[in-house]
Amino acid sequence: MTPEASVQFDANGRLRHFLTTEGIGRDTLIEILDVAGSFISVGERRIKKVPLLHGKTVVNLFFEPSTRTRTTFEIAAKRLSADVINMNATRLSTTKGESVLDTVKTLEAMHTDMFVVRDKASGTAHLIAEHAPRNVSIINAGDGRHAHPTQAMLDMFTIRQRKGAFEPLAVAITGDILHSRVARSQIHALRQLGVSDLRLIGPATLLPTEIEKLGVRTFFNMDEGVEGADVLIMLRLQTERMDGQLLPGPEEYFRYYGLTERRLKRARPDAIVMHPGPMNRGLEIASSVADGPQSVILAQVTNGIAVRMAIMAKLLGEAGREGQQ
Repeated sequence: MTPEASVQFDANGRLRHFLTTEGIGRDTLIEILDVAGSFISVGERRIKKVPLLHGKTVVNLFFEPSTRTRTTFEIAAKRLSADVINMNATRLSTTKGESVLDTVKTLEAMHTDMFVVRDKASGTAHLIAEHAPRNVSIINAGDGRHAHPTQAMLDMFTIRQRKGAFEPLAVAITGDILHSRVARSQIHALRQLGVSDLRLIGPATLLPTEIEKLGVRTFFNMDEGVEGADVLIMLRLQTERMDGQLLPGPEEYFRYYGLTERRLKRARPDAIVMHPGPMNRGLEIASSVADGPQSVILAQVTNGIAVRMAIMAKLLGEAGREGQQ
């Protein structure tokens, strides 16, 4: 287990922070998915709240903007009855020279119970977790090219919701693997959950070197990679994180690596199509596929609220039971 993975646990082996899917055992991942399942019904109620985190304070500390992720975390915390504070990075004192840790310590002095941290630099959530008091939990909401564990978990929930057991599945992840924090978290989670046929598809310039050591197969030809797949996960091209000319022009990329109806037919007839968003239609995926009957992209967004509720509840020691009537 890496140092970052180990810092997630306290001395008794209890999950204290959620920084990466690496090092979190299968039983814990399944427990989170089970609890998330009990929270799905909360969103269907007239009053969409349970009292699990009543009196707790959650701070969304986003140094990198992300409307979708921040909003789902905010909704998740409020449905658990927590008090939520959204910190706009452009207004933080870090822009005036104060360090990230100084900012966090100031907020800790206001009796914050949990920080949800997002940053364009890798390692920020881990740094905060290393210095956090024992009664404060940290969730990594995405850091640089490194990890996005809650996105991976909502993807795992969606896969299990539609496919059941993980072990027999063939899962293909396509696109910018090199720069994708989502892909890294997905790979660790899928391997822990028992997926034996895990495929990565993309041009050589967008596949990490020695990635096969993680127990995956790599494909440069997308038609070959999607053949017989049960789950197709498309990734956004991280052009803002690319150095130099790592991929061909948009039209050529779509021709070789875009998911079209023709390519989808190479997968299993009941294959599902996923995308962590935001999508680049006509570049990574055709609109007819994104909006088609095999797409579960909107379900991913809905499921993200329940999964993030489950992770928050577990970290603060009050895992939900059957929606907590």
